[in-house]
Amino acid sequence: MDKNVKIRVGILFGGKSAEHEVSLQSAKNVADAIDKEKYEVSLIGIDKTGKWILPNQSQFLLNESDPKLIKLNTDNEENIALIPESNGAITNLTTLNNRRNIDVVFPILHGPFGEDGTVQGLLKLAGVAFVGAGVLGSAVGMDKDVMKRLLRDAGIPIGKFLVFREEDDLDFDTIVSELGLPFFVKPANLGSSVGVNKVKDRKTFITATKEAFDYDTKILIEEFIDGRELECAVLGNQFPKASVVGEVTPTQEFYSYNSKYIDANGATLTIPANVSEEVSERVRQIAIKTFKTLACEGLGRVDCFLKLDGSILVNEINTIPGFTKISMYPQLWNASGISYPELINRLIELAAERFEREQKLKSTY
Repeated sequence: MDKNVKIRVGILFGGKSAEHEVSLQSAKNVADAIDKEKYEVSLIGIDKTGKWILPNQSQFLLNESDPKLIKLNTDNEENIALIPESNGAITNLTTLNNRRNIDVVFPILHGPFGEDGTVQGLLKLAGVAFVGAGVLGSAVGMDKDVMKRLLRDAGIPIGKFLVFREEDDLDFDTIVSELGLPFFVKPANLGSSVGVNKVKDRKTFITATKEAFDYDTKILIEEFIDGRELECAVLGNQFPKASVVGEVTPTQEFYSYNSKYIDANGATLTIPANVSEEVSERVRQIAIKTFKTLACEGLGRVDCFLKLDGSILVNEINTIPGFTKISMYPQLWNASGISYPELINRLIELAAERFEREQKLKSTY
């Protein structure tokens, strides 16, 4: 890319997901912090029905300061689409004219239809560079069942888990005999602790499984792990680097959606975590191995448990982690010497680097 010309970045946010509001918060922070001298920004919203729009660029959110009421501003929006092999041209669906071109898309989409490989496939078909994991890394990173099986096969330690689909029989006593009590029930393909419940008895088991199936056709039931929650941010493509390690200490029952995004006092983030250098290095190495095993690129946050006996278990990876200024991923890199605006810049550079590398691949034989 010509260094004398502004790079055209499309910030893609919102989405047809239960994590829609989280995405709006992340998008606002990125839009505010991105280097306007280097980048020409287009804000591209996806509403809860899945419709792509160009919102009012100067006021693309309503109630932006209230996480409970924040919403996408759909006044005076244009319906748009990305067309395959369009090299990033955004097409107005009413006039069928190209409105603007994008060099790099920064997807800040959490959950299904954004973090699961669907949007990444569309962006690849459109022939445009994009931040973050590709189709495969996004898909396996989102599906906790597939993710955990890949980690297990790679020799990365994880907790015990069971997988159920809607047609399966869920027997409480059998699950307790395998996992003990309490245990966690969660949708297989969702993040931000949406639909997650801690089960302590048969009554809460029934309501927890019902809620999990409200969000996905496949659910995970995981053993309760008595340990500290440590998180590590990863950045890079072929040669990823790991940040310092941080610790999450929930003030509620567990690190729920409410404690992450609604309750300002829902959890304490300690960065860097108060652990030994030896433990910190083990977490960092496990985070990088997890990132590589799951075919991730660009960014990812790996969440682990440090058990009382000193062993470390991987809980999951987030391929598009929360990206507000106070989210763990940017804070971990800030503590590692990379500021929030510079982190955004590096991610865009990594996207362009991968795209240019892939463009050199042969498409004829």
